[in-house]
Amino acid sequence: MYRAKTIFGHLAPSVATRKCSVKKVDCRAPLEDADDDIVVVHGRRTAIAKAKRGSFKNTTPDELLSAVITAVLKDVELNPASLGDICVGNVLQPGAGAVVARIAQFLSGIPESVPIYCVNRQCSSGLQAVINIAGGIRNGSYDIGMACGVESMTLRDPSNPGDMSPRTLDDEKARSCLIPMGITSENVAERFGITRHKQDQFALLSQQRAARAQKMGLFQAEIVPVVTVFKDDQGNEKTITLSQDEGIRVNTTLEGLAKLKPAFKENGSSTAGNSSQVSDGAAAVLLARRSKAVELGLPVMGVLRSFAVVGVPPDVMGIGPAYAIPAALEKAGLTTDDIDVFEINEAFASQAVYCIEKLGIPLTKVNPNGGAIALGHPLGCTGARQVVTLLNELKRRQKRSYGVVSMCIGTGMGAAAVFEFPGK
Repeated sequence: MYRAKTIFGHLAPSVATRKCSVKKVDCRAPLEDADDDIVVVHGRRTAIAKAKRGSFKNTTPDELLSAVITAVLKDVELNPASLGDICVGNVLQPGAGAVVARIAQFLSGIPESVPIYCVNRQCSSGLQAVINIAGGIRNGSYDIGMACGVESMTLRDPSNPGDMSPRTLDDEKARSCLIPMGITSENVAERFGITRHKQDQFALLSQQRAARAQKMGLFQAEIVPVVTVFKDDQGNEKTITLSQDEGIRVNTTLEGLAKLKPAFKENGSSTAGNSSQVSDGAAAVLLARRSKAVELGLPVMGVLRSFAVVGVPPDVMGIGPAYAIPAALEKAGLTTDDIDVFEINEAFASQAVYCIEKLGIPLTKVNPNGGAIALGHPLGCTGARQVVTLLNELKRRQKRSYGVVSMCIGTGMGAAAVFEFPGK
């Protein structure tokens, strides 16, 4: 009942003018290191390529997966047979990519004795893979595992939602699950007063921050250069190496964004410039029980402190982080003030801006190196990619700090996880 009241209160017309934030709790106890902590040992990702016309348009997802899995294992010199399980987040491949993932495992030199499976929680699939592996470690099934995310939006069309009952159209909530994502963005903008100008300003900031990060080489530690074959429009093949994100538009201006036509609805405010890009990419994250990491001499890149996933109305699915973040912070005994960096997926500027304003998060803390509007959003990959990007950013700050990874989820959900960087 409390959740229902909260959601309905959120949808009230006056909500756009009501400030909401997570209040600091003075009695918060400091988080202590423990042998049973779930730690992130290491993570890598591919560069993110433009779908349909980018460098990975002829590259299959098993190859993308193999590149990041191999890199992570090589970097920490871990025997692949040590892995207790592998979970891969994927949205568009048949069966969430179960066969593709097993093939990628073998291409990476991981023996058949290591199990693997896939998970599809739409845009949070990569993060869900991290949480699933963490859960396996927590419940004692194994002490070390790999979480991955991969998507080729070039090779698979997201427009087919699957086989559904004719009764779907008889139920309002069930019917709302079929609303195109772009229309849910328009719903958020209209319902909560997120103007086109605000959306374009946010999109410009994402592009500027990503361009700056790329120029400074901040993504180099994350990205695995991938050698692949690219076929041009004339059918000519050439071998290329992709080592930089393709979606960053260094010459973006507010004036240029303002000229773009609405992408989803006549007289709407969501455009190609203030929405996430359709992309291809993969990421991999190695997790372990702290005691096992110490035993094997593995580094500790971060500590998973909490996770929450919540449900929200499908027709405004983008509001998910506004509920998932407070839930995750409460589980960790933290507040928004305690968090140094928020990696919030920029599915659309409308929903990202709303969630940031709803929670009262300073923009300086959000996506300091840009987000999906600039980098791209390969659906199954994004959550894992965000974890890698977040922990690298916290590492650069060279102090004990906290970060949040969060995203909205199609059909009306939000997910968030809290990570701690242990400091030097």
